[in-house]
Amino acid sequence: MSSHQSHPSHIVQVLINSMSGAMGGVACVVSGQPFDTAKVKMQTFPTMYRSFMDCALRTYQTEGLRGLYLGTVPALVANVSENAVLFACYGFCQNLVCRALGMQDPSQLRDYHKATAGSLASVFSSLVLCPTELVKCRMQTQHEMRISGYKGIPHKSTPWSIVCDILKTEGVCGFFRGLSSTWLREIPGYFFFFGGYELSSSILNRSSRDQPGALVVTVSGGVGGACFWLSVYPVDSVKSRIQVLSVTSSTGGFFISLLHILKTEGILNLYSGLMPTVIRAFPSNAALFLAYEMTKRSLTKWSYSHD
Repeated sequence: MSSHQSHPSHIVQVLINSMSGAMGGVACVVSGQPFDTAKVKMQTFPTMYRSFMDCALRTYQTEGLRGLYLGTVPALVANVSENAVLFACYGFCQNLVCRALGMQDPSQLRDYHKATAGSLASVFSSLVLCPTELVKCRMQTQHEMRISGYKGIPHKSTPWSIVCDILKTEGVCGFFRGLSSTWLREIPGYFFFFGGYELSSSILNRSSRDQPGALVVTVSGGVGGACFWLSVYPVDSVKSRIQVLSVTSSTGGFFISLLHILKTEGILNLYSGLMPTVIRAFPSNAALFLAYEMTKRSLTKWSYSHD
């Protein structure tokens, strides 16, 4: 996120960041949904699949190509809403960090300062991410829930039917099942996400004073995505279990669930599905940042021309 000599008004800048983040969210989902489906299945039922390829092939054989894209609609809603809020708050949190450190302008912030701002922004984005990700995870694992013997799992569900079921059985609070786990993942994860992006961008673009080009943005975005998942993957595994398995029975909080997994399955199962996640992380987050930066620059240029 490069600095400029002059900026649009704060309100316009927030809108630009939000719209750009939404476009980034679309690009992220379109480029990586089958990998995300495999990740959630392997996290929730780690003994059912031997590998990513085994999970992908068996899903295709039993559910067709549609099975690999289950949860795409809630995933789009989740990523568009999360990234719209995340990137809108990212600029705002940069200004907060600036004031806290007595700096005049966000351009003075170091890469780790920007990483801290990203971590703060994730507190707000988690509030819109948690409900939509809950619906997505439950859609993605319906087949595994049925063959594992869980009762009351419908053969075909839509995002809307799952929303209605959550409202009926758990109320509005049910949509925030796993929120504490989401915060435990997002707050440290986005420190490494934005930190990895900003540091990579600084290193790759250090010989130029211009804004980072498309290649630098793409590579840096991929690095940021990989840093996110490598830093918090076990937390995400616990979150997926809580959100999926709570559909049929009560689950404990994050730490109770974590201790149960460690005691009964061992630490390695917390990393089930890591490979497809890291494979997906690079291209999907490269697409996210490229869409974000290009949209932001276009909208910023348009805003100047209409001042």
